[in-house]
Amino acid sequence: MVRVIAGQWRGRRLPVRDAEGLRPTTDRNKETLFNWLMQSITDAHCLDMFAGSGALGIEALSRYAASCLFLELDSANAQQLSSNLKTLRASGEVRQGDALALVSAMTTRTFDVVFIDPPFGKNLVQPALDALFESSCLSSNSLIYVEQETQTAEPRLPDGWHWQRQKVTGSLRYGLIACES
Repeated sequence: MVRVIAGQWRGRRLPVRDAEGLRPTTDRNKETLFNWLMQSITDAHCLDMFAGSGALGIEALSRYAASCLFLELDSANAQQLSSNLKTLRASGEVRQGDALALVSAMTTRTFDVVFIDPPFGKNLVQPALDALFESSCLSSNSLIYVEQETQTAEPRLPDGWHWQRQKVTGSLRYGLIACES
């Protein structure tokens, strides 16, 4: 089960498949992240690149984000996520497929907030960031949340982008990337 911690669906528990490698973001980390995003999430258009349980995108929608596009490779996870969104009557869209390919193919959508929390041990953070920065999905006001293991190298950012916030807890490093203003 994944729990929504604030907003219109606060306290709701949603079923999550018991799948290898699926580890929803902890309540504590979600609380920190959404404190960082407090001024940016209302009416935001969000992208949850490696959606898994959908915990981050659903939390954003609960806090009145305008929309969230969930990308998920595993078809059973995508079906569970679609079912959870239907239960909540949420304005989310689920696309099943490879997140890197789907982002690379996007030409008409821009996102205010992007969540990158890929499966651990797959080294997907840098390729995900590269795909985003090469796409037309970001604006100068976009914020990108990244969650990864501490033992992996910190991702390289293109000129004009920087770490706005970073935190390490145990074996996890997470933070927000923003465009320099």
